[in-house]
Amino acid sequence: MAFDSTPENSSDQQCETQTDQTKSRGTEEAQNRDSLSSVAAAASWSVTITRAVLGGVLMGLANLLPGISGGTMLLATGIYPTFVQSISDLTRFRFSQKSVAVVATVAFSAGLAILLLAGLLRDLVLDNRWIMYSLFIGLTLGGLPLVWKMARPINRSVLLASGVALIGMAVLVGMQIFGYAGGTSTGILTMFLAGILGAGAMILPGLSGAYLLILLGQYLPILSAIDNFKNAVKERDVSVALESVATLLPVAVGVAMGVVLVSNLLKWMLQRYEKATLGILIGLLLGSVLGLYPFQIAVPPEFGGIIKGQMVTAENIDSIKQKDWLIAYQLPDLFQIGCSLGLIGLGYAITACLALVGKTERV
Repeated sequence: MAFDSTPENSSDQQCETQTDQTKSRGTEEAQNRDSLSSVAAAASWSVTITRAVLGGVLMGLANLLPGISGGTMLLATGIYPTFVQSISDLTRFRFSQKSVAVVATVAFSAGLAILLLAGLLRDLVLDNRWIMYSLFIGLTLGGLPLVWKMARPINRSVLLASGVALIGMAVLVGMQIFGYAGGTSTGILTMFLAGILGAGAMILPGLSGAYLLILLGQYLPILSAIDNFKNAVKERDVSVALESVATLLPVAVGVAMGVVLVSNLLKWMLQRYEKATLGILIGLLLGSVLGLYPFQIAVPPEFGGIIKGQMVTAENIDSIKQKDWLIAYQLPDLFQIGCSLGLIGLGYAITACLALVGKTERV
């Protein structure tokens, strides 16, 4: 007897067709998810590079002036945790595209900003100190909401660490206001330690490398060594050039070691004591504003006065540059107060708006 198998074949074909359609839809959904993931990754990468460029430019500008922290600018733009992680990876020979790109972008942007804008920024600060310092205060405070958000939920560790760091910054500012400066020894060990501390201060938010070198009494010896080396190269004076190199080499080694030590220490602290470390960063961020009181004037040097550890005499008074004059504090008028508040608001808005461009990355 013959049986008709057409209905069964038709049913099997329908099942196969439905299975194929289901697989096709699953494949399309997977491709869509992959596409969305790629778009999200590309957007995240562009945000990271944008933050690195802006952070590098602001860091370069900040490092031109004692008292302004390059680390604060990186923190304000949201690239600081990623930058610390990248340096830590590179110093342990763990190379990745992201680490190399972030460090290279920040370094290149900072160097370009220093090269192109050093003269302009110096003149602006010297001639319009209260205007520029008001803007710097806003730029610094604009990073506070971003770090505060990273530290949430706020607990006792965050508040305690913030208070300790804030008090420490207040002490440093007080030392500067009351004219404290360290000695001017230029021994190898002293210059090496100055390099380590100066580099560490450049990385830590709220601390300025040049600012700390002034407090340590090593700012002038280092600048003098650099100037002597430049002049020796121009005049082809080998003995003076070698003497300058002997002074600067321990500083350079100290700077390299300081960057490695501080970046790895911060990474370790953020991984194990995140709340306390973020609290310290908040305190440093707030404390850095204390040294940026806008209404300051540069006072011309007088005979017998002390500038950077040296007495002002008839022989050197004409060689003292305006940027090295002592600073006096003054009371502003109502117009200056209003303009200063407006500039602080502008600076705050600039860095605060950066937080809206993607999410801040953590170490």
